Amino acid sequence: MAFITEWVTNIILFILLAAVIDMLLPNSSMRKYTKMVMGLLLIAIILTPIFKVISSDFESAFASINSKQQPEEKNMKNLIDSKKKEIQASQRAYILEEMAVQLKKDVKEELMEQYGLEIANIDVELNNDSDQANADSLQKVMVLLTQPDTGVKTVETVKPIIINTEAPLPSQPSAEEAKQVASFLAQKWNLTKDIVEVSIEGGVHDENG
Repeated sequence: MAFITEWVTNIILFILLAAVIDMLLPNSSMRKYTKMVMGLLLIAIILTPIFKVISSDFESAFASINSKQQPEEKNMKNLIDSKKKEIQASQRAYILEEMAVQLKKDVKEELMEQYGLEIANIDVELNNDSDQANADSLQKVMVLLTQPDTGVKTVETVKPIIINTEAPLPSQPSAEEAKQVASFLAQKWNLTKDIVEVSIEGGVHDENG
């Protein structure tokens, strides 16, 4: 309502001003051009509301376009970040797998010669604060050892069961042996002892060297 009042007031004031100017101007060719300019200015004042509506609609449309683009750009950025993390995780997993294979290969022969054991599985953990997957960022190397199967099992004729309490029990891997193997592996891999964790099938477990 205030806008309409202001608009009507401006029109009335301009008409009064134009009338005063028209009375003050002498009768000459300049008076004709002055009336034309006054007429154009009056038309501009009358059309002011239309100009404001058009301007307001344009600003609203522009703001609407920006508001739609911002969520789309944010979603696109989140999608790119998600894909980037997936790729990095895949690369990290592949590097860890390759490191485990290389670690196993480096000690395979000597481990068999000295201890008669072979590596059944290696799990490698990296420091969470490290962005790179390499030997310097290793936090834990968990090794599962097993005794190799040296022969093919055949079905034999069932023999009578004889219990001899004096015969010694079959030898089992000891905790001391697991500790020695852990030290050996740490030395071969140039790692500190507290990083290597060794388990031998049969219940023997050595942690932190």
